[in-house]
Parts: sequence; structure tokens; C-alpha cells
Amino acid sequence: MTDEFDDMYETFKALLDSFPPSESVKRLEQFGIRPDVVQRIREHHEQQTVRIKELEEPHAVVLGNRDTWYTGPQAKDKCWPAIVDLLDKNGWSREPAIRALDDSSTRVVSLLNHPKEKAFSTRGLVVGYVQSGKTTNFTSVMAKAADRGYKLFIVLAGIHNGLRRQTQARLVQQLVEPNPSMWSQLTGLDKDFTPQENPASYFGKSNKTRVLCVVKKNAAVLRKLARWLEKASDYLQDCPALIIDDEADQATVATSSINPLILDIMGCLPRSAYVGYTASPFANLLIDPSAEDLYPKDFVVNLPKPEGHFGTEVLFGRYALDGEDPEQVDDGHDMIRSIPDEDVPYVRPETRADVEGFEPTITDTLRTAVEYFWLVTAARRVRGTGNEHSTMLIHTSVNTAVHNSFKRPLARLREQATMSLTDAEFLARLRCLWERETQRVRAEDFGETKVPFERLLPELPGVLNSCRIIMDNSSSEDRLDYENGPVVAIAVGGNTLSRGLTLEGLSVSYFVRAVSAYDTLLQMGRWFGFRNGYADLPRIWMTDELAEWFRHLATVETEMRRDIDTYMTEDETPLTFAVRLRTHPALRVTAAAKMRDAVTAASSYGGKRVQTHYFHTNADWLSGNIEAARRLVAASKVSATKVEQRSADGRYIFRDVPHDLVIDFLSAYRFHEKSPENDADLITAYIRKRVATAGSLRRWNIAIVGNPRGDSFTFTPGVTVGRNVRARLAVSNPDPDFADIKTLMSRRDAAVDLHGDTAKLSEKGIMDRRRIELPDAGLLVLYPIDKVSEPAPTKTARAPLNAEEHVIGVGLVFPAPWDTDSTVKKYISANLSKVRIEEEDYSLLVSEEA
Repeated sequence: MTDEFDDMYETFKALLDSFPPSESVKRLEQFGIRPDVVQRIREHHEQQTVRIKELEEPHAVVLGNRDTWYTGPQAKDKCWPAIVDLLDKNGWSREPAIRALDDSSTRVVSLLNHPKEKAFSTRGLVVGYVQSGKTTNFTSVMAKAADRGYKLFIVLAGIHNGLRRQTQARLVQQLVEPNPSMWSQLTGLDKDFTPQENPASYFGKSNKTRVLCVVKKNAAVLRKLARWLEKASDYLQDCPALIIDDEADQATVATSSINPLILDIMGCLPRSAYVGYTASPFANLLIDPSAEDLYPKDFVVNLPKPEGHFGTEVLFGRYALDGEDPEQVDDGHDMIRSIPDEDVPYVRPETRADVEGFEPTITDTLRTAVEYFWLVTAARRVRGTGNEHSTMLIHTSVNTAVHNSFKRPLARLREQATMSLTDAEFLARLRCLWERETQRVRAEDFGETKVPFERLLPELPGVLNSCRIIMDNSSSEDRLDYENGPVVAIAVGGNTLSRGLTLEGLSVSYFVRAVSAYDTLLQMGRWFGFRNGYADLPRIWMTDELAEWFRHLATVETEMRRDIDTYMTEDETPLTFAVRLRTHPALRVTAAAKMRDAVTAASSYGGKRVQTHYFHTNADWLSGNIEAARRLVAASKVSATKVEQRSADGRYIFRDVPHDLVIDFLSAYRFHEKSPENDADLITAYIRKRVATAGSLRRWNIAIVGNPRGDSFTFTPGVTVGRNVRARLAVSNPDPDFADIKTLMSRRDAAVDLHGDTAKLSEKGIMDRRRIELPDAGLLVLYPIDKVSEPAPTKTARAPLNAEEHVIGVGLVFPAPWDTDSTVKKYISANLSKVRIEEEDYSLLVSEEA
């Protein structure tokens, strides 16, 4: 009986190559297979599909109950096993790396349509991380789809030749070369698409090969491809096609040239699946879902962060999200170095009129960055592990004339260094730099061993001799090429280096370019990725403002991914979910044209915690907040039904204070303008709405959290507590009137007004307890913060607060609503008036040069 089932199941799997699952079951019935065997086959196949659907990673939001026909690789497959062999040879571990890739690519293929369905037009989106292996993922998806019968593979590879060529080379190496008889190519390393004669030779029924086409997102190229496919329409009825859009947020969304052409290409293909890949999906998630466009209506897959990946959060830290314990959110690695604002005009022209004749000055920070790059390269040669290439990125402008102007000063710097290798003062400076950097970031923390200066010193002459200075932009001839042996290069560039392209062995980045949107900024982080063998050595030089932007962006990213994961568990589909994207006062979410279909999100504070972490440090601003806090405490002392003093831990609680006092306080207390989530008008509107519609938030508990060991701070006679210490995040050139303390409230503070032992409660446990004890009461917590606030010696990423007056921090905890929560809306647009912006150059999209 078992043998019969096994034989029939193999027959069923063979039928799946030609028919969707439901049709394959019918064929078995037509063969006269016993009903009980057919039922067992159906159940076994469904168990396999459930396994795929319930994979722990990656998470996905899916439209409807898509028929999962694909249950993973089979023994007869050729393309996927070839990729596994290549990854094996490149040192990938079977566990967990290859297994994770197998699972995530299987999940994506399972969401495509069966290639033998009569007609389909699928739209999906895969969200990864910058420099995290998205190309390997979509190559694996293509391999598995090819093994199952997909015929035409079109890869839209960014807008620059460099990325298109790099992608073509990867696909040829991993797909074509292991199985050359299976593939025909419409494009090559050095040629984008040009129309081929006789489409029948590619798509006719007699030709069983898969067809590969890797094209730029260029109007002239895509127009030629669309026309050629139109002429081949007689042969495309039976041609299942997979379109992979690499960097799917770039040029695809809301562009008058590229977007319609992609839709035209899909219109030529009766059986097509479009899958966008991006690490910055902001624009894609703001497309109008009801329009005939490329909104990912069928699925959104959230790839897990691979082990060992350096992402935004790892490098820059982030802020706590709702429900997180701020004390558990890391500050990031100490790898960011500050470029003073006064240095910027020396490395980037201030206006367009200044471009002509501009020559950069090698500032102290740029010199230090370059010298550190040479030291890192020498140290990596001593270690002899990891990537054989070593690259430094300098990105200050999109203007090619500015890039070219760096050639002479950098070459002069290299020559001076070569001649100074016997100079004691020069070597002493290098030694000091190396010791300082290796003390700030310890090699042992990354499983590496520190390279002593004496050991790297003999390598320096060879490093300097092999170091090339390359201008990599759309007009340069000398481009980065990692295909012909180890490279040591200082690469100066703009857009060609800022998206998609992998900078091999990137160790040092010098970055001052201001941009206007989350997605542009995130994609410029070429320093994200894997740093095997030198994870302790990368450094990034940038302005303090840019570092703060990246920290904000890390929070946006984490929140967005958490939303996708949350919707996956709530029976949502891509047509009913809406990822929230928190705003920033100086950055758009994406280009204005890409947001034309975006709606203002309704904000609800129900069940959430709000806290201040940005502060001005001038006395006038701080004194006003102290006065507002003292008035609130004095009024609360009179109005509260009960006052509790906990001398042991420096805390006061004023219970059942009228909401009017909280609203009065919010109208007087000034939140920092960089904190859009701390919006007094929005919070006040929410409180008023809850009071009016639900009778909630009429009464508040006002708490004061002090430090029993701190120097005293008096709110009102009889109410004195010790001052807290909250050091600011350290930056090399701090704005004297700005401090970011990153974390104010601890999880314990959100339970300050609860009874009983709350020390071991989780964040969720606290909110559950609040719902029982204080279902309608809000909590407002005041923190007196010492104006000096020296950090602990172990907190190397922190600096003294050094405010002119003591600081009042504020935390608010809102009860989770029992009913449909009240919401308040506000339109927030970015104020770019004081930010020097260089927008991306999209002239290449319509260039006639292929």
C-alpha cells in the first residue's frame, strides 16, 4: 500500500510540471487511481504547502489563499543545485546560511503562479536590507522557477551600466555557466538589449531553453524590448515570464518614462509575474492599490536580516518602538566619526555656481579617513582572511566635475605618504591613529585579534603602491572592476556608487551629501553589508546631522518591518494593510511624485508610550519647561485624591488629577521641534477626543521619577527629588544647543503607579496590568535631569549633557482602549528650506544611449 502511494505521489509530482495542483488531481482520477489514494496524495501535498506557508522566516502578507503549488526543490532539478554547489565553494555554511536562502527563495516561488496556468499577472514585493544578499535571493528564485518551467526571465537592473553589468555577470556565473544548454541570452556583459531576429528561435515550442534578459531601466532600451515582445506575441501565449525588478523603488514608481514601459512589457506577456526587490520600499508601499500599476497586490515578503549583516541599526543605533524596553535598544557600534560642518564647503561646492573650478581641500578629517583606510588595508593583509579587495568610498556630490576634482589632491596625498614612510613624525601620527581606533572598537568583540602596528607597518609600502584613485561616475572611463585580481581603491563618485552596486571590501566611507528622502539616504549606505574577517575595522566619516538622520531611519526601518510582520499574523492582505512610516522634520519619506497617492495616517495614542529624547540646551527654553512642570506639580498636589511619596526610590505619585491640568501643562511645555511624534497639539487633541467620546482620560496619575543618589531638585515646597543622569549621544562636533539622550523612560517607569510587584513584568504585562487596574487613566511622568549628566566610564558612545539649566523630561503612557480608539490626523510635510539638497539625476532614464 505504501509503495503504491509513493509511486502515485511521484506521478503526481511529475504531473505538477505540466498542470496546477487541482488539475493534476483530476488527472489522477482520470487514470483510475483509487479515491482513497487520491485523497492521501491531496492531503500530503497540502501538508507540504502548509509547511511552506508556515515557515518561521521569511514573513509574508499574501492576498487571499494563493494556491501554493511549489513545495521546494526536487531531485531532478538542475539550476538550484548548481547554485548550492557554487555557494558551498564560496564558503557558505549549509546551516544556517544556505538553508535560510533555500527557505526564503522557496517561499517567494510558492507565491508565484503555476507556470502552466492559462493566464496570470502577479505583482509582488520582496523587502530586504541594503547590501544583504538580495541578488543571491532573486537568483535563487529564478533558478527554482526555471527548474519548474518558467521560460522568460527579465531582470530590470537599476539605471546605471555598472549595476546592469554586475548583475549580468552574477546571473551568468550562477545560472548560465553551470547549465549552458538550458539558457539563451538576449543581453551580454557589455551589451544591453538589442532586438534579435526571429523570435520563434527563442520562444517557439521546439525551443526548451530558458531566456535571460538583463536590462537597465532606460526608456530607449525598454521601448525596444516592449516592441520586440509585441512582435513576438504569437509565441508568448505559452511563455511563463518572471520579471525581477532590482531596486524596485528606483525609477519604477511614478516615472512618466519607465513605469508605463514596464506595464507595456507585462501587457505583452499573458503569463507574467512581476516581483520587485528593494531595501527601501517606501515608494512601492505608497502606490495607489486600486490603480492599474505595480502596487504589490498579491504579496509582500519580509526577508530576515542575515547573520553577520551590518545594517542601519547595528551601526547607528535607533530609538525604542512602542512596547520595547528602551534599556534593551543598543546605541550601535562606535564606528561613526564626525565631520565638522565647517569642513563641508572644503569638500563640496556650496552652490551650483561654485562647481566650475572647484578643487577640494584635504581637511584634517579627510586626511585621517584616508590614512586610516591605508592602515586597515595593511591590517587586513596581515590577517589574510575575508574579502581580497579593499575599497574606500568618498561621496560628497552628484556632480561629476566635483568627483574629478578630487583626483589630484588625493594623488598628492598618496605621494606624500609614500615619501614619508621613513619620517618618524608621520609614523608616530599613524601609530596614534591606529591605537586610538583599535581601542575605541575592540577586535575581540567581533571574534578577531588586534593587529599590532608593528605588524601592519611592513605592509604599508605595498598598500600605497597598489592604491588606485578611481572616479566612478556616469562619464568616467576608469571604473571599479573587481574581476581581475585584488583591488585597493579610493573610489570617488555619486549616483553610480549610491545604489545597488556592491563596493567589494568597503572599509572606510567619507560621506557628506545631503539628500531629501528616506529611500535615497538609505540606499547611499554602501557601507551596509557583510564584513567577514574585518568586522571590527570599518569606519564612516559623516556630519552629525547625517548620523542623526540615519539613526531616525533605523527606527523607521524597524517599525516598517514590524508592521509587515504584524499584518502577517492579523489576516491582512496587501490590499487591506497600510504600513505606517513615521515622519522626520527634514526628510521626505520618498520623492514627492511617489507620494501623490499617500494619505495622511490617523494617529492613535491608545496603548502607547510617548517620551522626550531631544532637548535644546539653552537656559531660556529649559527654564520655561521647568516653570511648566512646577505649575503642574503644584496644581496636582492640590487636586490629587491621594499623594504617595516613595523616599527610598525618589518617586512621587499624584493620583486622579483632572485632565485639564495635563492639557494646561502640554500647552506650556515645549517639545523639541525635531520630535514629530512628540506633538503637543496632536496629543491634546487625542485627549480631548477620548474624554468627549469615551469618557476615558478624564483622570491622570502624575508621577515624578528622581534619582535617590542625585543632587536635589525642588518642584514645589515639600516635593523634592534627586536629579537623574541622562548623558547625550556623543558626537565630535556637538551643536551646543541640541542634545539627544536617546532613552528617557525605563520599562519600570511605565508601571510606577501600579500596585504590587511589577519588577518582573514585561512591557505587555505592564499594559495588561494597567488595563485591569487603570483602564481609563493616563500616566504622565516628569524627570528632573541634571544639567551636567556625566556618563559612566563604560558608556563610550555618550558624552556629558552640559545644558545651561536642568532639563525636564516627559513621558506619557496611554491606556489601551476597550472600544474603537479615537484618532487624530495631521499633515506633516518636510521643511527642506535649510537643508542643502542634491536630488538624484534621472536623466539616464530617458537617455538614448543604451
